[in-house]
Amino acid sequence: MIFFQAPSNDLRPRFMTTILYARLSTLMFLQFFVWGAWFVTLGTYLNALGFAATDIGLAYLTNNLGAIIAPFFVGMIADRFFASERVVALLHLGGAAVLLYASTLSDPGAIIVALLVYNSAYMSTLALANGIGFAHMTMPDEQFPRVRVWGTIGWIAAGLAITFVLGNRTTNVEASDLPMKMAAVCSALLGLYCFTLPHTPPAGRGVRTTLADIAGVQALSLLKDRAFAVFAASSLLISIPLAFYYSFANLYLNETGMTGVAAKMTLGQASEVLFMVAMPFCFRRLGVKWMLLVGMLAWVVRYGFFAYGSLDLVGFLYLGILLHGVCYDFFFVTGQIYVDQRAGPRIRASAQGLIALLTYGAGMAIGTYLAGYVVEMNVVGDGHDWQSIWLLPCSFAAVVTVVFTAVFRESPTATKTRTLMEGGV
Repeated sequence: MIFFQAPSNDLRPRFMTTILYARLSTLMFLQFFVWGAWFVTLGTYLNALGFAATDIGLAYLTNNLGAIIAPFFVGMIADRFFASERVVALLHLGGAAVLLYASTLSDPGAIIVALLVYNSAYMSTLALANGIGFAHMTMPDEQFPRVRVWGTIGWIAAGLAITFVLGNRTTNVEASDLPMKMAAVCSALLGLYCFTLPHTPPAGRGVRTTLADIAGVQALSLLKDRAFAVFAASSLLISIPLAFYYSFANLYLNETGMTGVAAKMTLGQASEVLFMVAMPFCFRRLGVKWMLLVGMLAWVVRYGFFAYGSLDLVGFLYLGILLHGVCYDFFFVTGQIYVDQRAGPRIRASAQGLIALLTYGAGMAIGTYLAGYVVEMNVVGDGHDWQSIWLLPCSFAAVVTVVFTAVFRESPTATKTRTLMEGGV
């Protein structure tokens, strides 16, 4: 992701005002409400339209492709020529039209193309929305998490709205086009709201930026360090089985007979908030390797719960959902912290961009396509052999975890950084 840096001679007040906090928190809430409103239930909706699992996988793949395209759009155009709040506003307004149009389609090819266009726009707004927040904060390490948590709350609110608001209008709401239409309406409202955000001029104006900078090419020098190379390779590989959850968990839980799935899946985001709060304590006690290892193991255990869960063993299903906080925070967030430790100021943004491309881009893209193929190969009657499906990413994640445990060694720099965090010398 591309973030905006505040100039050192900034005259803004040291502390964020309540009004600014409310404005930025509202931005984050709506930003992730829109995403959560259509993304979680997409697989169930497309399955109801008669899509093959491979087509569902391709539909989710557009989100990963959007994550690959977004940094180039933001870095080469939005970050250099236009005020961020105006670009975000226009992208959300245009995205609302595209998403509303996609909700009227039934042809797989047409929906996939529409979602590719939409996701390219939406994933660009993620970087820009973060940038708006950073540009108006003087202490982002303390202030940004308090603002960003409203994004997770927005995602939770979207799931609850699907179940308890839209669900009162129609039966089997997750298999309908209503969630996508709700996302489109909220995207339009968000677009209008963005015009009211604090003015954020292009941070990259006058700065020469190349495609190599945005793609993280400068950060390739970090791969000379064995520990970082192992981390990068493991991040790419572990992202492949991760995509199974994002693409097919909602469909799976609906097929097991669970009701109100969209709302119940928000328990995962609730756990994410709790583990985010606990992360500083865990990081000081465990360090990078064990944090990453716990995150990887959590994915193995989660898929094991899903493989053997059912309505008769419904506790396994809930545990699989609740593990989301460990799965996401201990792997993705810890990975971002590790990259920040290992990269110097000159290549920090490039390094974060490289890891984002490896995980959200390449790894998730491969995993999403593979997930669609595996699910398609395990169709049984009107349903699927979910045990066989979940055991594959479970085994894959287990192998990656074992290899990572055996070959990853924290470098002295990272170890010293943790010692200083603990108050040592």
